[in-house]
Amino acid sequence: MTARRLTAAVLTAGALTAVLTVPTSAAEARPHRPNVQISDVQYDSPGRDDRSNRSLNREWVEITNNSRHAVNLDGWTLRDEDGHRYTFDDYRLRGRSTVRVHTGIGRDTRSDVYQDRRHYIWDNRSDTATLRNDRGRYVDSDSWGQRRGGRR
Repeated sequence: MTARRLTAAVLTAGALTAVLTVPTSAAEARPHRPNVQISDVQYDSPGRDDRSNRSLNREWVEITNNSRHAVNLDGWTLRDEDGHRYTFDDYRLRGRSTVRVHTGIGRDTRSDVYQDRRHYIWDNRSDTATLRNDRGRYVDSDSWGQRRGGRR
């Protein structure tokens, strides 16, 4: 009777180990990649920072949809550490495409949208761009430089 219990315990432990090991291996084989993500940031506008509209529009954040299906970004927000926020309004990002969110003033197209600001948003030394969906849930972020509070 004791041998049966011991054998059952060993078989159960083996089965649990196999079940717990398979998902870990599968996750390592296919790393998670979010469908929508911040794919690039140009936080330091090339050239002189003269607050001209041209210079402001050379400061941008790219948002990429990695899925095959379009994503409705209506109500999604892009925010910096100081609380400056851009809210997407009636914008649909096609599958496998990218939109560039410029700081300055311009006319929105499929590939470029404009915050219509007259001042730079992204700090050249350090900042974090955070993307949230229309329910305020975290989607992605990108940081550069030495983050506030001493963290990187």
